[in-house]
Amino acid sequence: MTDNQNPTSPLPSAATRACGCPDYDEARLALSRRSLIGGAALAGGAIALGPGLSGNGPRAYAVTGRASSRLASPLGSVLVLLSLRGAADGLSLVVPHADPNYYAARPRIGIPQASLLVPDAMFGLHPALAPLVPMWNAGTLAAVHATGMATPNRSHFAAMEAIEDAAPGSTTRNGWLNRLLGELPGASPLQGTAMGNQVPTSLFGTNPAFVVGRVDDAKVAGTEDDGRRLASLKHAWKGSGPMSKAVRDAIEGAETFGAARDTAAGKPATAYPSSELGRALSDVSRIVRSGVGAEVITVDQGDWDMHTDLGTVEWGDMRRNAGDLASAIAAFFTDLGPMADRVTLVTLSEFGRRVKENDDYGTDHGFGNVMFVAGAGVKGGAYYGSWPGLQNTLDGDLLVTTDYRSVLTEIVTRRFGVSVAQVFPGFAPTPVGVMA
Repeated sequence: MTDNQNPTSPLPSAATRACGCPDYDEARLALSRRSLIGGAALAGGAIALGPGLSGNGPRAYAVTGRASSRLASPLGSVLVLLSLRGAADGLSLVVPHADPNYYAARPRIGIPQASLLVPDAMFGLHPALAPLVPMWNAGTLAAVHATGMATPNRSHFAAMEAIEDAAPGSTTRNGWLNRLLGELPGASPLQGTAMGNQVPTSLFGTNPAFVVGRVDDAKVAGTEDDGRRLASLKHAWKGSGPMSKAVRDAIEGAETFGAARDTAAGKPATAYPSSELGRALSDVSRIVRSGVGAEVITVDQGDWDMHTDLGTVEWGDMRRNAGDLASAIAAFFTDLGPMADRVTLVTLSEFGRRVKENDDYGTDHGFGNVMFVAGAGVKGGAYYGSWPGLQNTLDGDLLVTTDYRSVLTEIVTRRFGVSVAQVFPGFAPTPVGVMA
């Protein structure tokens, strides 16, 4: 029985369901406008590839100031940042069942202890995360609870900006993944790739990035036949100006990206869900397996702003979205095959939710959250972090005891050997222990 077939569920169709939070929709629109405009303003410029050139909207474009002639090692580490847009409820994803205030504050939406997966003395996973249990048991998946920014920020837009800039007080528009790219050897625009239709704040900055909606669309429109159109474009943009160089670099990047287009979509035993996230991670697998040199890849999953109809263990948006998340991640790592030994995935959401449920089977904007870390180098099968305890009050929040940058610091220093000072300037991380 599906959620919509459940006679006790108050849910309308998922396709028509509104998030219930105008701030979330405004944040997505503002980020899109800012990213496109800002990207075009970079020194190298931006160029649309694929159907975008025919006026149907860009499906792929490159923000580039570098040639693609020097790729990083195709056998190096890869970091996948999976952003849970809308502020996921970490208290539902990883349930603190031993905290009595959890069930007191959530008499209807609380996940029963008996249904939790891989429980320890304090925590357990939401049952919809069942596809991830094999990774948990294999030691390649972990959770870090009570994570977040140093101070609360309950605006989707402002929090997305702040958590992805990861440089409080800085006036420089340079996301933390863009700073990471600056520390890596190589000079290819493909090293930083965003799945979607915009440059996320984390990848925005002085180093190049490649943005693609679908792998099969990342090509220069009209160049499939005999190559004359491509040759014409290169000739037309042979000048020495910055725009000419940017166009040539973007074309070269798209040509190099052809290896990913030529890599067949995987058919893992654990199938991808037929969702946007499933399709995106299937494409990420093609990019990694093709060896085009992508080292940092961003992916989004939306619809986490659950003011209403978060639901219960039997129905609701949490069950649907958590199941999609788990199925997609599990399929992704199965699909990668031996390449999984190179790939680390981390989830990040702009903030968490209030402890207390509201009257609409949902939760409102809060503070602390949970981060999942999966794949290469992860000391999995365990819950990390320091639990602050919950308060069953109207405005009770999960307090943050682990700065999210400490988790990211362990990943980038252990997997890429880079300087913390360059990626997270002015930040002094505390040990988490989630990475080997």
